[in-house]
Amino acid sequence: MKLIYKTQKIGLLTTFIALLTIAACKDNLPEPMDTSANVTVLNSIKIVNTGANGDVVLNGVVDEDAKTVSFPRIDTLTKDPITGVYNLKIEAQVSNGANLDKETYPVTFEEGETEKVITVKVMNLPRFREYLVKLRLKVPVYGADFETYATYDFTTNPLGSPAYSDFTGQLVRGSGFDGEKVLIVRREAPHLLNVSDLKTGVINKIPLNITGVALGTYITNMGAQVNGHTYVANLSGGQTSPLKIYHWTDPTAAPDVILNQNVADIPGAGVRHGDNFSAGLDDQGNGYFFFVDNAGTKVLRYDVTNYTTVSNPTILAIPIATPGAWATYNRIGNTSEYLFTGHQKQLALVTDAGAATFTTTSMTTLAVGTAFPITSSDVRIVNFNGERYLITVTAPIGAGAFANLRVYNITKGANVKDALTNLDNLPTIAPIFDYPLMGPVVNAAPSVQSGFYVKKDGQGKDETLMLYAATVDGGFVFFEFGKKVATD
Repeated sequence: MKLIYKTQKIGLLTTFIALLTIAACKDNLPEPMDTSANVTVLNSIKIVNTGANGDVVLNGVVDEDAKTVSFPRIDTLTKDPITGVYNLKIEAQVSNGANLDKETYPVTFEEGETEKVITVKVMNLPRFREYLVKLRLKVPVYGADFETYATYDFTTNPLGSPAYSDFTGQLVRGSGFDGEKVLIVRREAPHLLNVSDLKTGVINKIPLNITGVALGTYITNMGAQVNGHTYVANLSGGQTSPLKIYHWTDPTAAPDVILNQNVADIPGAGVRHGDNFSAGLDDQGNGYFFFVDNAGTKVLRYDVTNYTTVSNPTILAIPIATPGAWATYNRIGNTSEYLFTGHQKQLALVTDAGAATFTTTSMTTLAVGTAFPITSSDVRIVNFNGERYLITVTAPIGAGAFANLRVYNITKGANVKDALTNLDNLPTIAPIFDYPLMGPVVNAAPSVQSGFYVKKDGQGKDETLMLYAATVDGGFVFFEFGKKVATD
């Protein structure tokens, strides 16, 4: 806020000086050039044939600075019942001698699509000017409003608050989020933060009692925050260096040691574990914990019951070869389907037994500028208010790569496999939300984390969607999105 205030003051001062200069030099100013010929300005615009009878007129709002036009929502009865095409007749007031490039604009909305942007040209040869016209159908609205939201930014992005100070020296490799708490697994100093405090800009560290926390290359390295339960895993440097998981529900109490494993006792296990940790638990605390070994060759899965009983270590084949040390194995809701990915491999839909049922092919390049880059990591799926979203954080690895939180609408499709197939087959894949965390451009330990939480109202309906992202040496950020609301 201070930066914005100072900028405004500087802007006012600059404007004042400029006005003084103009006043002093008024008599010496050159005459304006004659620009009356071939002007291409859109003064007003309307669609004149909407509704069941084609007699409802919708007036558009022109933003000349942005070169955009917005209209009230269009009645779905406007479309041709046979072809399904909206043959929109547009009339406009334009500059003298100019005209629109068309009288009628045929528009088709795909199944499940309720918004579309078309281009309208104002022609006055040899010049023309393009306007982006946003069209929306008058249908019940679903999902989250990604245009109006609250941001709580503790990253190196200069638009936010100062970056959270613990994200230095690559000492925070893991973090977690459950809507109430943020877990920061700073090596040897893990702690919690209240989301309610962070919303007011207050940093109030709640240290985890680490009495009895010992052994491993690093005694704390990765973690997860699940329904008020805090988990922290160590980094086991080898099979005989024990792999340990600690559990808290009270940060002031000494933790429960719910796993203390000599991995050498597990036939076929990898060597080093704890560079990554995925907790796939349901609302009752039942499910699995997953570790992908550092070499990216094996998956170590543990059964979990009632949040704290960890048993039955099982070795799974790697769903996709060499995903990198920061692979994730994220459960989709309370189902037996998971998303598996790393920072350098395709995204795969997998079973809890490690079998890939679908693998994307569109993730082929490292560049973060790519719509769906191969660096997309810690991928999750969340359902909110009738829509389905894929969320991911791009890993800061490779030239020109940054950590970005990205959201894709994958509502279309009868199931997750169909939805991912549809996403993969799109000629262009555009995120509906894209936010940079900044941080190091090339990171030797490009671990990132994503997270989400859905708040419910008194009737148990979706009310608010919270999204979370973090990156090594870049900090963390979370957002609150309300439900989409029809405004016309």
